[in-house]
Amino acid sequence: MDITLVQGDITTQEVDAVVNAANSSLLGGAGVDGAIHGRGGPEILEECRRLRASSHRGGLPTGQAVATTAGRLPARWVIHTVGPVYAPGEDRSALLASCHRESLRVADELGARTVAFPAISTGIFGWPMADAARIALETVSAAETSVVEVRFVLFDATAYGTFNDLIMKFARKS
Repeated sequence: MDITLVQGDITTQEVDAVVNAANSSLLGGAGVDGAIHGRGGPEILEECRRLRASSHRGGLPTGQAVATTAGRLPARWVIHTVGPVYAPGEDRSALLASCHRESLRVADELGARTVAFPAISTGIFGWPMADAARIALETVSAAETSVVEVRFVLFDATAYGTFNDLIMKFARKS
């Protein structure tokens, strides 16, 4: 699998599946979640409401993933995953890793070959960028998946630089 980095807007990525850093309600929010729902249009929200009325009545648990249409995005699907809120006194890194593994599992079920991820939990959920990047890159690198390209789409130069520094360290180790 190829792991690539892009600085930009995840809602413009032409991939099979875009991963949404969702909130547990699945009904939209701020940050990446708001951007995906806003640009993707009402089709995404309609499917999320159907999920809430059926299989996810209590919302989507942290670390899990579920797919919907991508609506008006240039992708086929949105894979929604709920990242953990960072808590300095509690190790929640397994939940953050689960977001990436579960998203790739759902991608495999869909037959997605290319998947774009944001930096999950690094916005309002407060996860330090360097630690989130390490967990994301380690988890995706170790995953058994049919996905051929994982693209991390980083919104700003700081996030891109952090992921790039770490991916370069991984490249030197191999």
